[in-house]
Amino acid sequence: MAAWQPHLLLRKLKRFIMKITRGFKVRGFILAAAFSAGLGFATGVSAQATHSYLVDLNSKTVTDIGTLGGNDTSAYGINDAGQVVGDSATSGGVNHAFITGADGIGMRDLGTLGGTATGINVTGQVAGWSDTSEGVNHAFITGPDGMGMKDLGTLGGTYSSASDINDAGQVVGDSVTVGDTPHAFITGPDGMGMRDLGTFGDDKNSSASDINNAGQVVGLSYTDGNTPHAFITGPDGMDMRDLGTLGGDYSWAYGINDAGQVVGWSYTAGGAIHAFITGPNGIGMRDLGTLGGTDGFDFSRASGINDAGQVVGDFVMVGGSTHAFVTGLDGAGMMDLNSLVDLPDGLVLEQATGINNSGQVVAIGTIPEPEIYVLLLSGLALVGFIARRKKMGGEAFSPG
Repeated sequence: MAAWQPHLLLRKLKRFIMKITRGFKVRGFILAAAFSAGLGFATGVSAQATHSYLVDLNSKTVTDIGTLGGNDTSAYGINDAGQVVGDSATSGGVNHAFITGADGIGMRDLGTLGGTATGINVTGQVAGWSDTSEGVNHAFITGPDGMGMKDLGTLGGTYSSASDINDAGQVVGDSVTVGDTPHAFITGPDGMGMRDLGTFGDDKNSSASDINNAGQVVGLSYTDGNTPHAFITGPDGMDMRDLGTLGGDYSWAYGINDAGQVVGWSYTAGGAIHAFITGPNGIGMRDLGTLGGTDGFDFSRASGINDAGQVVGDFVMVGGSTHAFVTGLDGAGMMDLNSLVDLPDGLVLEQATGINNSGQVVAIGTIPEPEIYVLLLSGLALVGFIARRKKMGGEAFSPG
């Protein structure tokens, strides 16, 4: 099950921004540039170590999954056995990909180079990205139980990044092509044979976020109008289809279950960012709303979904702090995850990044820093401003 927010959102967006702008004089990538404006400051403001937790909705327990010797851990994926993957700082301050045993117990380092694990399947095969000996990022897959990291290569360019993996070992993510353009990819079983999923328009960018066991892929692609829209494919990554929006200009799909229900976030007609869920096979995008009210913080994002349709993500509260949420079946009834479990004193679960079919949630907890989200929202607001200028005939960036 896919995983996010905001630390993963910030990290993935920043990484995606860096990839789609490297080697270009930015012209069409207005969303990425606007996010850069908001995120460039936000990512370095955390005042406290970040830890990740396995939250059991049945027993109401919260387990700190630990670190690799440093201060920070961010968990991004979980399978039905409760094995968790993500990245954690070593004692030397370098983030390494990790895997745990069942129920989040026993963290193990997956490699000697920096990297991140983003997805895990039923056998414990892990996907993610790692630095190579040349210092560039490549997508990887492991064998069962996280053993034996294998480089997946690229679509002809210099780097790639994996986002998730299904039970057959099909991996999805994004990679730079020979033309130095980031495109979504899918592999065959066990990571064999990286294939370009294409985009909505000529010479555009795309990125894949998640894959289900039928091989349906979801993610984001730029359209001919230079606006990023969420997409879904058919089985085995075939026939990319635009999922539209909640009435605004932009959307991003981030998770999919085996019924083809898709979750992510979209701008609304009123300019807010809201989490969404669709029906089976990506039909009918529905606004999940927020728990934070308005007053400038009308904001939520969905990061993962299980086969019962329970959705997890985060929302911004009045005052600027962020809390993790979980819904009931089929996305019904958004609830603050912090209100459902017994928490140690002082802990706030800020982002829920994945949920399995056993009702176990992976979440990231820190002391909230309202300034982070003010800066993030400022960057998002800039998106709309630049887009409006472009539609009015102004050119926000040099054509190059």
